[in-house]
Amino acid sequence: MTPGVPAALESPPIAGAIAGALAALTGTQRALLFRSTLHAFWDLFGSLARDTRTIHIDAGAYPIARWGAVRAAARGVPVRIFAHRDPAALRRHLRLSTSDCTRRPLVVADGLCPGCGGVAPIGELLESLRPLGGRLVLDDTQGLGILGESAKTGAPYGTGGGGSLRWAGVANPAVVLVSSLAKGFGAPLAMIGGSGSIVARLEAESETRAHCSPPSFADLHAAERAVRLNRAEGDRHRWRLAALIRRFRLGLARLGLSAGRSLFPVQSLDPVAGLSPAALFEALNARGIRAVLHKPECRRGVVVSFVLTASHSPAAIDSALEALGRSVAAAGTPDPRRTRRAI
Repeated sequence: MTPGVPAALESPPIAGAIAGALAALTGTQRALLFRSTLHAFWDLFGSLARDTRTIHIDAGAYPIARWGAVRAAARGVPVRIFAHRDPAALRRHLRLSTSDCTRRPLVVADGLCPGCGGVAPIGELLESLRPLGGRLVLDDTQGLGILGESAKTGAPYGTGGGGSLRWAGVANPAVVLVSSLAKGFGAPLAMIGGSGSIVARLEAESETRAHCSPPSFADLHAAERAVRLNRAEGDRHRWRLAALIRRFRLGLARLGLSAGRSLFPVQSLDPVAGLSPAALFEALNARGIRAVLHKPECRRGVVVSFVLTASHSPAAIDSALEALGRSVAAAGTPDPRRTRRAI
C-alpha cells in the first residue's frame, strides 16, 4: 500500500505527476502531497512560525486550520481572530499588530466557506497584506473541484474546477493553498500549493513527511483518476450539480423554506421560528433522509444541512423535499408528552 518508507526518503513518480497536475489546475507554481490537511497544516505552521509575527484567522475558518495555528501559537506567535469575510476588520487587526520588519503577518481563511457558501474576498485580503509583505493561507478544501474560471449563467461554478484562486483570477506568490482532495475529488489525501520557494522550503523542513507514512498507492491512484476525470468530464458534472441544487432550492421555496443564497453543494436551512433543528433532523432520519446536524463556525446556533452531489437524481431530490415537508410538519408540532415531562 505504501513504499514502506517516509515520503522524505522515497516518493513514487506518480506522486510527482499528481502534484504537478494539481499545481497547474489550481494556479500555483508548485504543489506537494500530504496524507491529510492535518498533516499539511502541522508542517505549514511549524515551518512558517519562525518568520511570522502574527496570525490572523477568519472567524469562520474550518477547525483543522485552527489546529495547525495552535502549533505556531505554541512557538510564541500571537493568534488573532477577525470577523468572518471582513477585510476591514482584518485591516484594523493589522494596524494593531506588533511592528517587526523581520517578520510578516499571516492571514488564514477558507476559500469557500462550508457554513454560508461564501467565497473569500481574496483580492481584498491580499491588498491588505501587500504593504506588510504578508502571506495568505487559504484552506480550499471546499472550493477544489467545484469553483473554476469564468463563472456565468450557464456555468455558475465557472469551468475547470481549479478552486478559489481560479474563481478570483488570482495568481500571487503570497498565497499558500491547502486543500484536501476528499471532497470534490473523493480521494483521501491533501496538497499544499504555492510559490516554488515556499513549497521547496516545506519539502525540506516537513516533519510529517519524515516521520509519517506517505499517501498510499490506492490514494494516489484515486487522486490521479479524479484529476483525469475532472479534465475530461468535470464541467459536465458541475453543470448537473448546479441544476440539481437549483431544483432543491426551488422545492425549498415551495415549502416556505430557504437556505441562504449560495449554490454551494452543502445547503443549510435558514432558521424557522418554532422549529427545532434537532427535532427536524430526527424526523428526517425517521424518513430515511440522511441530513447533517451541525454548528458551522460562521453561523449562530445549530443548523440542518443537506449535502448534494452530481450522483443524485432529480427523483432523489424530489423525494428528499417530500420527506422534508412531512418532517417540518411533524417537528413543528409540539409533543404533549414531551411538554408534560419538561414541566
